[in-house]
Amino acid sequence: MGASHTAPGAGPPHGPRAAGAALLPLYIAEPAVWQAPVASLRQWRFVAGALAALREELADLGAPLAVREGEAVAVFEALRGQRPIAGLWSHEETGEAATFARDLAVADWARSHAIPWREFQCGGVIRRLASRDGWAERWDREMLRAAVPAPRGLARHGLEPGAIPDAAALGLAPDPAEAVAATPEAGRALLESFLTRRGEHYRRAMSSPVTAYDACSRLSPHLAWGTLSVREVYQEAVAARRYHESRAFRQSIDSFVGRLHWRCHFKQKLEDEPAIEHRCMHPVYEGLREADHDEARLQAWATGTTGLPMLDACMRALCATGWLNFRMRAMVTSCAAYHLWLDWRRFGPVLARYFTDFEPGIHWSQAQMQSGTTGINTIRIYNPVKQSKDHDPDGVFLRRWLPELGHVPDARLHEPWTMTAAEQQAAGCRIGADYPARIVDPVKAARSAKERVYARRREAGFEAGKERILKKHASRRRPRIEHPPKADPQQSFDF
Repeated sequence: MGASHTAPGAGPPHGPRAAGAALLPLYIAEPAVWQAPVASLRQWRFVAGALAALREELADLGAPLAVREGEAVAVFEALRGQRPIAGLWSHEETGEAATFARDLAVADWARSHAIPWREFQCGGVIRRLASRDGWAERWDREMLRAAVPAPRGLARHGLEPGAIPDAAALGLAPDPAEAVAATPEAGRALLESFLTRRGEHYRRAMSSPVTAYDACSRLSPHLAWGTLSVREVYQEAVAARRYHESRAFRQSIDSFVGRLHWRCHFKQKLEDEPAIEHRCMHPVYEGLREADHDEARLQAWATGTTGLPMLDACMRALCATGWLNFRMRAMVTSCAAYHLWLDWRRFGPVLARYFTDFEPGIHWSQAQMQSGTTGINTIRIYNPVKQSKDHDPDGVFLRRWLPELGHVPDARLHEPWTMTAAEQQAAGCRIGADYPARIVDPVKAARSAKERVYARRREAGFEAGKERILKKHASRRRPRIEHPPKADPQQSFDF
């Protein structure tokens, strides 16, 4: 699971141990990590539910999960005072700067006490990758690797398991989002229903917020926090493809597997260049938006009160549920960056908190891609009115999340500012009172933003910087059909 450490008392999880030695499964809940601007109670609820399920599973094997609250080094030192520690085992985490600094401190502590620490590769992300050449083929091989069987039993460690902290203990603010079932069983049930029934029209239904909630797998929180692994999901999907007679279903599974590939592709970018959490991938874009930051626009965007219906409905839905389909995630990010001219470093933490499935490697790469600051991707500005008409023509999604527009006729629903005073009175919706007046003209704002972004591309040094970025981060090949085709990278926010 993300942001966790496994701290065995002695011996590797699947290898010989000294006689009488015990394995201590351990999760450290770090208040400093959970109080970061990208963290939220909806994320912790998911993690806490998964921890409770894991504790029960491990207790059946003889060694219940221990949970400790505090700074990692202090927790390890306290445990060392209780009994000798022969080694640490954990997964390799592609996290943010705060968790990376934590890992450096743990590594220093372990070295100072001659305690070996082994980290295991997590999914298809490769640490200390020298070159992207051959990465895709290595990903293929990793996805086909057999799972390690669970142990038949574990020696009792004899330590108090400890309480799983609540929101107050971690300093987390109240959160309106609905809870998501966090057990592996819940994740597998979602996977099974997606691969046998829900996913048949995934390929075409994923774009609309009306159909995506059912047609998408909804596995992203399980993948982000580790209740399911990308490898097991990949293998189940490839196996399911073989027995479907429906061509549409096979194509949908191909698209889904392609997004599993792109998920790791984007995480690899952050692993290779952690600075993209804080700096524009192409330096020519530094200073593009920062001086023009408008806090009022940021707050209107975050609360779904911009006066642009599809943007507002998406932000309200995301705030309430913790999930949004790929195209709408791209749209709300694009609108923040282009129409509202907000810097990705200012709106990125807001989105991160809203996402129950927050994954740093995907999040920051996508925030930059949709803001046009990577230097290597096509500048794509999503028109929120067009997206509304294309993907919710009957206003089903809009009326659910914007009840104040409930009686606005279809002809005006996507652009309510075009209603006359008489039409507003008839619909019981006064623009500027019952529903906000639009804070920007989307066409004019997009045109201005496009000009400013492209102006940076004409500056000296842009092409040289672009070549450097392509060499470091670009995908080298398209996955083969048996490892299905690549997804549009604009579509890889969620699964």
